[in-house]
Amino acid sequence: MYLGHFLSHRIRAPLAQPVGDQRTVEIVRTEEKGSDVNLAVHLLNDGWLDAYDCAVAVSNDSDIAEAMRLVRQHHGKQIGLVTPSSTRPSRQLMAHTGFSQRTRSNALRESQLPDPIPGTNIRKPAHW
Repeated sequence: MYLGHFLSHRIRAPLAQPVGDQRTVEIVRTEEKGSDVNLAVHLLNDGWLDAYDCAVAVSNDSDIAEAMRLVRQHHGKQIGLVTPSSTRPSRQLMAHTGFSQRTRSNALRESQLPDPIPGTNIRKPAHW
C-alpha cells in the first residue's frame, strides 16, 4: 500500500452568491497529495521489474490511466480495478482494465476495525 498525504492552506475563493461588494471569502482548502502518483509509479516500476502477473488498483482516479496503459501495452500485465460502490468507474481507467469490481457497502461495513481499536483511544467517525 502506497499512501499520500494531506496539505491544508488558506486561500481566497469566489462566493457562489456575492453579498454586496464581497465577491470572495477566505477558506481552508485541504488537498490529498501524492497517492495517485505513488500508485502510478509503483504500478509501472513493479511491472517493469516483472514483480507481478496481475495488479489490482483500488482507485477511481483517472490520473493513473496512463500508467495502466503502459504496463498493459509494453508488458502485457493484467490489471484489475476496484472502485467504491457509490461511484461509476472511470471510463479512462476501464479502457485499460482486464476486470473490475465495485466494493459493496456491506463488505466495507463488515471490514471495519472495532470501535475503539483495542489498546488505543482511536475511534472511527460516527458516519462510518
